Amino acid sequence: MSLADLRREYDLAGLRRSDLDADPIVQFKRWFDQVAGARPGGRLRAFFIRWYKRLLLIGEPQRVDVNAMTLATADKQGRPSARVVLLKAVDERGFIFFTNYSSRKGSELTENPQAALVFYWGSLERQVCVAGRVARVSREESEAYFSSRPRGSQLAAWASDQSRPVADRSVLERHWQEQAARFDGKAIPVPEFWGGFVLDPERMEFWQGRPNRLHDRFRYSRQSDRTWRLERLSP
Repeated sequence: MSLADLRREYDLAGLRRSDLDADPIVQFKRWFDQVAGARPGGRLRAFFIRWYKRLLLIGEPQRVDVNAMTLATADKQGRPSARVVLLKAVDERGFIFFTNYSSRKGSELTENPQAALVFYWGSLERQVCVAGRVARVSREESEAYFSSRPRGSQLAAWASDQSRPVADRSVLERHWQEQAARFDGKAIPVPEFWGGFVLDPERMEFWQGRPNRLHDRFRYSRQSDRTWRLERLSP
């Protein structure tokens, strides 16, 4: 089968303006809870029955990396890069994730603090696109999240010179073992080069797949008074 022949019809649900909350962060949390498996009620029940039956037919695993998001950044010359990272919190400030500040994404976000996120939940035929300005979270917040990580992940933060060339895997494993010996029996502190970012959204778009490629798309745009303007977009 050729790539041109790979296609599917989207017919699970629709999206109307009346379905959307006035606050896109609230709307995002609603969709996230649904894909993460929160118990549906009311008129959402029929939608979830159809969704669950489809999962049984295609054997798609549920709730696997539902917090995975594509993070797109650009350097100061405007050259883009993208990778999948994990969302670790979302609140009134925006979308929060953690990384090595010296990595490529960390360096690009320091040079050019504008970024975009994409969440794609194929089982629900939904996509959310987010764009806005990025800033570092407080050191206290980074420390609180770091302390919640498994010890092996904490050691990896110290052991990996993220985005830099490494001779082979044995070097990584040796560095990890060295850090394990260094902190044996001790609490592991947060590296100075590691911490969180928060993306303050200026634009959010919600996409629901529909038949015949006539998808439902709604865009929230942040206004100068920090309110949101909501518009339907052509698919």
